[in-house]
Amino acid sequence: MRTAVVLFTRDLRVHDNPALAAACASAERVVPLFVLDPHLLRLSPNRALFLHQSLADLRETLRRLGGDLVIRTGEPVAEAIRLAREVEAEGIALAADVSGYARRREQRLEREGERHRISVRHFPGTTVVPPGGVRPGGGDHYRVFSPYHRAWESAAWRDESATPDKVTLPPGVAAGRLPKAPENESPGAAPGGESEGRRRLAAWLRHIEPYDDLHDQLAADGTSRLSAYLRFGCVSPLAVANAARGIGGPGADAFVRQLCWRDFYYQATAAFPAISTEAYRRAGDSGWRADDDALKQWQNGTTGVPVVDAGMRQLRAEGWMHNRARLITASFLTKHLGLDWRHGVRWFFRWLIDGDVPNNSGNWQWVAGTGHDTKPYRRFNPIRQAERFDPDGAYVRRYVPELKSVEGKAVHQPWRLPEAVRSDLDYPGPLESHRDDAVWLRP
Repeated sequence: MRTAVVLFTRDLRVHDNPALAAACASAERVVPLFVLDPHLLRLSPNRALFLHQSLADLRETLRRLGGDLVIRTGEPVAEAIRLAREVEAEGIALAADVSGYARRREQRLEREGERHRISVRHFPGTTVVPPGGVRPGGGDHYRVFSPYHRAWESAAWRDESATPDKVTLPPGVAAGRLPKAPENESPGAAPGGESEGRRRLAAWLRHIEPYDDLHDQLAADGTSRLSAYLRFGCVSPLAVANAARGIGGPGADAFVRQLCWRDFYYQATAAFPAISTEAYRRAGDSGWRADDDALKQWQNGTTGVPVVDAGMRQLRAEGWMHNRARLITASFLTKHLGLDWRHGVRWFFRWLIDGDVPNNSGNWQWVAGTGHDTKPYRRFNPIRQAERFDPDGAYVRRYVPELKSVEGKAVHQPWRLPEAVRSDLDYPGPLESHRDDAVWLRP
């Protein structure tokens, strides 16, 4: 093959990028392409900024390899076909994905490629084990995590793809300009890019040993914080899993299990693309209340329940939220306020840098009791959760400055403080729960 186009989507890296590696191995000239889709850019300013930073880093890396990142703006399929015809490419390579949007894009690209006699090839790279790589007997996907985990652990993983030594562009290709970076809405947001992702991965692997003990502790810096880099493909999930497995031990094993959970939701979404809008299990997906005021207070982190408010404020401040806090805040919205889980899906998508369809929507449905491997009557008592995973209140005081003067675990239930103390706090009382058994709210 003389010329190939590599359409980057959620694989913004050169290390272990199967689509890029295959194109460089089979074609004399390779055109790395990213198409800025205006529709997607509007969904989340935080993700738009992280994407911009990641593209700038990828462009710099490709230039060091002798190539460049070609930037176009518009409908991805139309722009990819237009560029492929311009450079007389025989093929287009891209990473396979599972969301409804991604699958429609892939199908359109295949149709247009066939019409213009351009081959389209899909490659792995967004997960450790490709969706559909392991299947239960008599089914198209696993609905429960434990048997999936067993199959996943025994599956043969692909070999990591080598980083190309050189990328050669056809002559005369206009690289295009990367637009001005979007405004930063979350001042504590992590910067994007493969270089930063690989740096953070190396640092994380040096501290992975206590992960099993610390990853649920809200105030501890005990998680990898690699989720955004995995979401955009700045780091390879396979390379991350291989590196952790190479270290071994309880911490590494527990971390690899989380990567398996990520793959679990990808294979679930491949089978059920409507996961963001339709309940996987319809039983229990009714009776949601309408309460715009309660929803707004939850969004703003002013529910009067400190651990919930801390999580929601961390979300805005950093474009990220601790996973334990995600469970607590999601359970509060759905089980205590009785509001539809789809409100939570949309709000988290608005702010999360790592927000993707499989994990964000899959976890929301898990908490709401409508999803895969779920227990409809599961509830998280926010006070018990706070006292267990933020025992001295450090996490709450970090994100809810109104309560900085309240010492110890008393910060988790300020409504139980003496009236003289409460009157000095500029902090609301807790929102009423729609449940009669929410005894933790009572003074």
